[in-house]
Amino acid sequence: MPIVDGQIHLWEKGTPSAHHRQEPYSAEQAIAGMDAAGVDRALIHPVLWDPDSNELAVEAVRKYPDRFAIMGWFYLDAPDKGELVAHWKERPGMLGLRFYFNERHPQSWATDGTLDWLWPAAERAGVPLALLAADFLPLVGQVAERHPGLKLIIDHLGRPQRTKDEAAWANLSELLALAKHPNVAVKATGAPSYSSEPYPYRNIHSHLRRLHEAFGPDRLFWGTDITRMPCTWRQCVTLFTEELPWLTARDKELIMGRALCTWLDWKL
Repeated sequence: MPIVDGQIHLWEKGTPSAHHRQEPYSAEQAIAGMDAAGVDRALIHPVLWDPDSNELAVEAVRKYPDRFAIMGWFYLDAPDKGELVAHWKERPGMLGLRFYFNERHPQSWATDGTLDWLWPAAERAGVPLALLAADFLPLVGQVAERHPGLKLIIDHLGRPQRTKDEAAWANLSELLALAKHPNVAVKATGAPSYSSEPYPYRNIHSHLRRLHEAFGPDRLFWGTDITRMPCTWRQCVTLFTEELPWLTARDKELIMGRALCTWLDWKL
C-alpha cells in the first residue's frame, strides 16, 4: 500500500506560524522521518513565511524525485498572476496550488470578489487548488458548482485553526454539504491536532467516519502537517491504518495515498 503524506512544509528562514516548530525543516529531515514512519511520498506545501520556499521545494523534488511533489503558491496580487496560473504545472514538481491567508493575502479576498479571476484561470489551466477554507466553506461550494472542471481540496478537514474537541467540529455540516460536488475533496491533514485526548484521539473518530461516509475514500486524503503534530509521524499513519475499524483494505489503500495521487495526476 503506497503511503503518501498529503501535506508537509519545508523552510530555511522566516518566522513560522506559532503552532509549528520554530526551527527550519529540511528535505533531509523529512526523508528521515518518512523512512522511520514508513511513508513513501509527501506533498510539499511551500510556506508564505519563507519567500523562497517554492524554490526550496523544487530543490527537494530534484534531489528526491520519487519522494516529493509540490502544491506551490505565488502572491495573489502579482501583476502576472494570470500567466503564472496558466503555466504553473510547467514548473518542476508542481501539481497544483495551495493558498492560505495572512496579512499579504487577506481572507476577505476569498469572499469579496478579489479572487474571482482565480477560479476560471485554474479551471482552464487544469491546476488543482487546495484552500485553507474553514471560514468560507459555502463559497467553496459555489465555486465548485460554477467551475465543475476545477478540482478543489479543503485543507485540514475544514477545521478552524487552533480549535479542539467539539469546538473544532462546529461547522462540520458545512463541510459535509460540499460532498455533493464531485470536484471537491478533503485533506484529512492535522487530524490529531483537533483533539485534546491522547493517541488514538477517540473523540474525533466519529467525525472522521462521517466524512468518510460523505466523501468516500476517493475524495478523502490522509496527511500530517507533521511540523505541528502532537504525536509521531508513525502514529499519524496508524491512526488511520489501525484505529479506524470501519475502513476496509480498499479504503485504506485509497485514503493513505492512491486517491491523492489520482486526483493530482501524480504517477505512482
